[in-house]
Amino acid sequence: MAEHPVAQSVAPSEKPKWTRASAMRSRIVIEIAAELVTADDQPHRQAKVDLREAAGDAWAITLFGNSTMEGLQDVIAGRATMSMINPAGILSLAYRGADPFDGPQPVRAIGVIPSLDQFVFAAKTETGLTTLEDIAQRRFPLRVSLRAQKDHCMHLMLGHIMAAAGCPLDDLIAWGGEARYELIRRQPIFAAVERGDSDAIFEEAVQDWVEDAVDAGMTILSLSEETVAKLEAMGYRRGIIRKDRFPKLPNDILTIDFSGWPIYVREDLDDRLVGQICAALDARKHLIPWQGEGPLPVERMCRDAEDTPMDVPLHRAAERAWRERGYLD
Repeated sequence: MAEHPVAQSVAPSEKPKWTRASAMRSRIVIEIAAELVTADDQPHRQAKVDLREAAGDAWAITLFGNSTMEGLQDVIAGRATMSMINPAGILSLAYRGADPFDGPQPVRAIGVIPSLDQFVFAAKTETGLTTLEDIAQRRFPLRVSLRAQKDHCMHLMLGHIMAAAGCPLDDLIAWGGEARYELIRRQPIFAAVERGDSDAIFEEAVQDWVEDAVDAGMTILSLSEETVAKLEAMGYRRGIIRKDRFPKLPNDILTIDFSGWPIYVREDLDDRLVGQICAALDARKHLIPWQGEGPLPVERMCRDAEDTPMDVPLHRAAERAWRERGYLD
């Protein structure tokens, strides 16, 4: 009679860390979360992972992956250990204490995941608009298609940009315009424009649609230097939608940058835990997706660049960890 194979016991210290029960449970939760947040009927598209202490019932570590102000507010209040946000300019507002914050907030960066993007303002060419400031100067009753997810950080950013350009959304609506919260990612972005229900699209993800907008008979509106200067004083970066990157554009377009996905924590987070977070990013970089090819380029995430804007200082322990790995000079 053939003998059944007997599993050989392996000492816990000899097992790869990822085979431990705690790691497997966490990976299952993370993978389920990664799938659920891509569903069109999920209103918030964000995930929170809590790591329980082995001894005790307190949730010791909370990791929040999101694109709303909730994660930022939770980190500031100490309810979350770490979070992400997009774009990096929103974290800069918190660090500087710009609106909507009542003073500088104790946030520090772990690093910035590379993402090159700009905010795009596109209007039908027949409107005659060429700059965002034209809307207010002409009191143009523009019907604008905007992101349907109202708690996305881009709406806070849009409010700042529109106000700096002299045309807050409330004013636009007051003189006959319309803010249509209807854009859903992975659905046709030009549907309302093609139906004649909308005159403009204000949205990010420049690489996904700016040249299609030109083909659809739309003008990409620029911002004035005066408007950009006001926003830079708050903590935003200027952005350029470059003709050499998008050849269908008639010229470079001045706008506001939407680049970077910062990973951040509170300034007073324990150095040891911050070091562990950095080590985890480095160890798992080959498994972490980003917008480019290959492993997550952790070695670039701690250096200021066009796609990794570093307007918030690194946490002291993160700076030490990256320097020890040779990622900082």
